[in-house]
Amino acid sequence: MGTEKSKADFEYADTVFARDIDSRVFQAITYKCLCAIEGIELVGGNILDNLLGRDTSEKIKGIYIDQDQKNHSVNIKVELNIAYGVAIPEKSEEIQSKVAKEVCRLTGLHVASVHVVFKNLISQRPIDLTAEVEKDSDEDPAVLEYTDDF
Repeated sequence: MGTEKSKADFEYADTVFARDIDSRVFQAITYKCLCAIEGIELVGGNILDNLLGRDTSEKIKGIYIDQDQKNHSVNIKVELNIAYGVAIPEKSEEIQSKVAKEVCRLTGLHVASVHVVFKNLISQRPIDLTAEVEKDSDEDPAVLEYTDDF
């Protein structure tokens, strides 16, 4: 068994190639994957401002990246709200597989984990708290008395 040298070994013999990928790249890839999945939304923050570069000092909230340089892998944690009625185990599996596949495809790095944390439910319709208060009140909401007392 001999050692064969490739053409690149001779052309770039003294060159050291390095590649670093900033966490924002992983966040953007993950965000794009999440946008394509129905029934979920990221927790907190104005994602539009972050993507448009309006607030470059802040990272995308709800997507956390931990790179392992030694093992050439990445751990991803996403915090999401999920729509009421969506099956959590199936949605979690869909999110994990799509994110892992896309990050691996675009970066060439191994995705060690995709940790999905469901933080809250997205209601199908906004809860009207004023309607609940009116139901509990003995007064007729259509009849209001005007007084000068404050």
